[in-house]
Amino acid sequence: MSDGRENKIKKLKMRSMRRGIKEMDVILTYYSDVCLEKMPGVELDLYSDLLFENDQDLYSWCSGQAVPKKKYTAIISEIRDVLKTKKFN
Repeated sequence: MSDGRENKIKKLKMRSMRRGIKEMDVILTYYSDVCLEKMPGVELDLYSDLLFENDQDLYSWCSGQAVPKKKYTAIISEIRDVLKTKKFN
């Protein structure tokens, strides 16, 4: 992995862990640990954009309470799928 890509992934993981609400910390930390390493650059850019969205909106999208913005439909679907495999304590 190139240094630039590695640094970008580290930054995205940190931004995933340091959210405004605990639920999104848990959801996005797990997702980033599982998925970011294998994501192509374009998807990393989209995930980076997603992290600038409001936590209440993100939570509503990830929990299925609201329809995500069109550009995030696929990544929110992937987050939901990954969460189905996680056992939360």
